[in-house]
Amino acid sequence: MREQQTRVAVVTGGASGIGEATCCHLAAAGRRVAVLDRDAEGARRVAEELQADGHQAVGLGVDVTDRPGIDDAFAKVRAELGPTQILVTAAGMVAFDDFADITPERWDEVVAVNLTGTFHPCQAALPDMVAAGWGRIVTISSSSAQRGSPRNAHYAAAKGGVIVLTRSLARAYAPAGITVNCIPPSAIETPMQHASQQRGDLPANDVIAATVPVGHLGTPDDIAFAATFLASEHAGFITGQVLGVNGGSVL
Repeated sequence: MREQQTRVAVVTGGASGIGEATCCHLAAAGRRVAVLDRDAEGARRVAEELQADGHQAVGLGVDVTDRPGIDDAFAKVRAELGPTQILVTAAGMVAFDDFADITPERWDEVVAVNLTGTFHPCQAALPDMVAAGWGRIVTISSSSAQRGSPRNAHYAAAKGGVIVLTRSLARAYAPAGITVNCIPPSAIETPMQHASQQRGDLPANDVIAATVPVGHLGTPDDIAFAATFLASEHAGFITGQVLGVNGGSVL
């Protein structure tokens, strides 16, 4: 138990939605938590709330597309909490555009946040995990990556890359005691979903829920429970897997 409580977990996109819920669940499991988010104020808020509940936490503002910023953030985490042994990459952005209307700049932006923004923290965290001979990486993809999406080709392609990156890292780092798994959520009620609904890009909750076999939307906690398990000591024989948390939605 003492070893478990000394493990440091970094969560990107930790200031809201799935990332925030994951920070809370990891802290409850005894982890020291670094909350990384482009929203620096939000990251600090989540960290302060965790601290108020008696957990060790730090909140840092960083954009996952900024590699020097990511490297600096991990250095600060190492100095304040210790070496990273758990990473959950929850940062991302969704985009809705007809394929013919996607500009090269828009494509690059979506790929930079969702795919390259997963690559950067993974590469920054792995040296600590290799040195420890133990590590857990949980990437967050999307069911769009598995089924395709007519108005999300850029988003689906980037999230599909996350799945392949996950499997590649799992094979490369298994001998080092590091597991790498992916969760592609679907029908999860988050602030990002609400923003898409307000723009008219997604239908209302009841319309989405009607397509889910369990009959309701999921919550960030549903994803956080799964991520926390995959990041635990109990999941050491699970790697390279894609765990759908989607209420039974057909791909």
